[in-house]
Amino acid sequence: MQTLKSAFAPYQRDIDEKHLDVLDGVRVLLSFIVGWYHIWQQSWLMPIGMVGPFYVNIDYIPRSGYSAVDGLIFLSGLLMFLPYAGTKRSPKPLEYYRRRLLRIAPAYFLAVLVSFFVEALPSGRYSTAWEAVRDLLAHFTFTHNLFPFSYTGSPINGVLWTLAVEMQAYLLFPWLCRAYQKRPALTGAALLAIAFGYRYYVAGFEDTSLLINQLPAFLDIYLLGFISAGAIAALRERLQGEKNGEKVFFTVALILAAWGYLTLMQGQAAENGIEHIRLGQMNRRFMLGVCLSIFSVSACFSLPAVRFLLGNRLMRWLSVLSYEFYIWHQTLAVHLKEWRLIPSVSDAPWYDGEAAWQWPYTLACFLLPLIVAVVLTYGFERPIQRWLRENWKIKKSDK
Repeated sequence: MQTLKSAFAPYQRDIDEKHLDVLDGVRVLLSFIVGWYHIWQQSWLMPIGMVGPFYVNIDYIPRSGYSAVDGLIFLSGLLMFLPYAGTKRSPKPLEYYRRRLLRIAPAYFLAVLVSFFVEALPSGRYSTAWEAVRDLLAHFTFTHNLFPFSYTGSPINGVLWTLAVEMQAYLLFPWLCRAYQKRPALTGAALLAIAFGYRYYVAGFEDTSLLINQLPAFLDIYLLGFISAGAIAALRERLQGEKNGEKVFFTVALILAAWGYLTLMQGQAAENGIEHIRLGQMNRRFMLGVCLSIFSVSACFSLPAVRFLLGNRLMRWLSVLSYEFYIWHQTLAVHLKEWRLIPSVSDAPWYDGEAAWQWPYTLACFLLPLIVAVVLTYGFERPIQRWLRENWKIKKSDK
């Protein structure tokens, strides 16, 4: 009991202004749900069965796990705006772009180059040299989600489309931030109108594969991130030395938000047909964002046990690795299956439901990307970032 009290002690204090450790846990959960979806696509391991006397069926989580990408984009919006929430400041564009490139570019460009030279070129998917060059150029300029040849038709690492959306959002953020600081209601209404109007427009197409994941479709999710950052900043000032009653209130709100999020995932998992799945994701995107917004804000002010679960040292460390994990998990899962490193009786153990293959394969698909993430984060990404920070004269506190 004393050990638990000492473990929870740091989480009795007010949240840190510089780093919200509970959001590390939110990032890890969302990243692992996306990873689980891509791994489940390869393993077909259904999380259904008896756990003691209880029948458990959480199959809907990996089935609709792709929707957690929307959550990662929400979290990005929250963290983008958090340093400016409750202030009249907005970032200087060039300085902001350098900091974002410092964070995103090293791991991203390595992933593009490895995928291009190790997978795409040897696969023979390009008919001409120009097809290869234009695909590479689209990825280098973060515009690859805009064209069929570099998005739905590209052999380069498929999860990287999210980085295109993120970089496009970063490009707009200094002006969005300034507009939102001056006229939050008008700016928010404009972002909502664009997002809902765009999704209504997209719903009229027979094939939405290229349209569903464009930046306009996420502007309301970024807005929810801004609103959440503002709420955290305001509550942090008002709830200094908060009492247990307030902590219980936010814990209940967090639980209800988690229940709402999982209920929406269940509905999404029940969609049939690729176009219904895409439209279902777009239709549920805003409410998923609302649930995650309530969850994230509430987590900052919840009971110490909740804050410990989301913000402990393991979660903080996994959060550091989550970017590299996200980049590499799908590629490694596909190759682990192709290489047949996990022995099986059946030629298609995923199809035949061979649990003796599915469980070790699933475990390996989580562990190998984490190992790769450790190596690349500390052996490549961090050294490159230090070198760029020194040459670009960026303060470490500004990263």
